[in-house]
Amino acid sequence: MSITERQKQILNFMRLFQEREGFPPSLREICKALGLVSPGSLIKHIRSLELQGSIKGMPGKKRAWKVVGIKPVTTHFIPVLGHIAAGRPILAQENKDEDLPINPTFFGSPEAFALRVKGDSMIDAHIQNGDLAIIRPQEDAENGDIVAVIVEDIEPEATLKILRINNESIELRPANEVYEPLVFRGKDRSKIKILGKLVGVIRANP
Repeated sequence: MSITERQKQILNFMRLFQEREGFPPSLREICKALGLVSPGSLIKHIRSLELQGSIKGMPGKKRAWKVVGIKPVTTHFIPVLGHIAAGRPILAQENKDEDLPINPTFFGSPEAFALRVKGDSMIDAHIQNGDLAIIRPQEDAENGDIVAVIVEDIEPEATLKILRINNESIELRPANEVYEPLVFRGKDRSKIKILGKLVGVIRANP
């Protein structure tokens, strides 16, 4: 089966997009790039490219087709997204401050990111002011894990604490007896959003 000129355009765009972004484009993104009004005719070309073996379907995914033969992008740095409090919660800014020249897979996750610690409430866990906390993104954690969390209604702010959970409450405990734990009961428990688990610390001043 020969490939048409339009199918070449679609395949070339998908390949360039996937190489640049590390993931395939959505149907809407392909339509927009090639000036197509709707995905109806695009689907016919996509199916044809799939039969030819140029692209592969990924059932259940929003970005349902990827170009065959493109290796996943490997990120060899960890982005530093901002600050996290080890004291009172402060804003964990979603803008990248810098990059650490460390492969994130060293910490067990290609999506690991870093937040700079500000404060001294975690010093008994050997986490000091100015350290970089390496966070593995995840939405839940176990008792005793040190987590990065955002507490709604305090403002979109993040804090680094020890997680303690029981049937009645969720506690965010410091590792410094000077500070009191943050305790949430009842409906307030839903205000806590876990950003991820601490998987490493890079000392600011060794």
